[in-house]
Amino acid sequence: MSVRTDSPEPRRRTALITGVGRAASIAHGIAVALAEDGWDLALLGWRSYDESTSYGGGVGDVDDLERRLRSLGARVARIDGDLADPDVPEAVVSRALRELGTLDALVLSHSQSIDSSISDTTVESFDRHFAVNVRAAWLLIREFAALERTSGRIVALTSDHVVHNLPYGASKGALDRVVLAAAGELAARGITANLVNPGPIDTGWMDDGTRRALVAEQPTGRLGTPADAARLVRFLVSDEAAWVTGQLITSDGGFSA
Repeated sequence: MSVRTDSPEPRRRTALITGVGRAASIAHGIAVALAEDGWDLALLGWRSYDESTSYGGGVGDVDDLERRLRSLGARVARIDGDLADPDVPEAVVSRALRELGTLDALVLSHSQSIDSSISDTTVESFDRHFAVNVRAAWLLIREFAALERTSGRIVALTSDHVVHNLPYGASKGALDRVVLAAAGELAARGITANLVNPGPIDTGWMDDGTRRALVAEQPTGRLGTPADAARLVRFLVSDEAAWVTGQLITSDGGFSA
């Protein structure tokens, strides 16, 4: 006589990823990597912003991404929202919970990024960069942390590019401090919080001259890709990374060296 010892299927993990728009974005690479690892995903983008950039992209790219993620077995919730609105982060987390049931990880890959310098940055642009890149990140982390849980993962993408990119770089510096504060304040609840600086990755913003100049400074002889950044993120949201928190990890193929 045989006895069945089948165990129930493990619960699929769930993540909210922000900044999902253009196909060349880092968020796209992260979404594919997590789907391959068995995650269900809520994808937050802001179509109007993608369409306003010189390198374009948008809804068709996310349509293609959704099909790919579903082909990998992932449940997908798509959300569109302007993170400059302080009411949007709470609404986004609520929507993700309604569609996926829970959230195990929060990956902050969104950014407002309009090049300007000390002399020509406007107050309006400065304020919008901080609203999207810092305030929204804090509010999303606050909503994520408010969920009843005994573990969780927060990963944010950051940058040290600030010269002639003042509001972007300054807001990313502030983002770093928000995430490091989360690491200290949430650690006792099993929530880790880390930052990844992926270095120069061509997500559509580089012209040929910029590309050649950056490759010449890159010890590997090539630029990083969204998939390169995604490999580190998929580790940081995994169970194996439970002891890694409060870190700003530069993973740029040696560019900063």
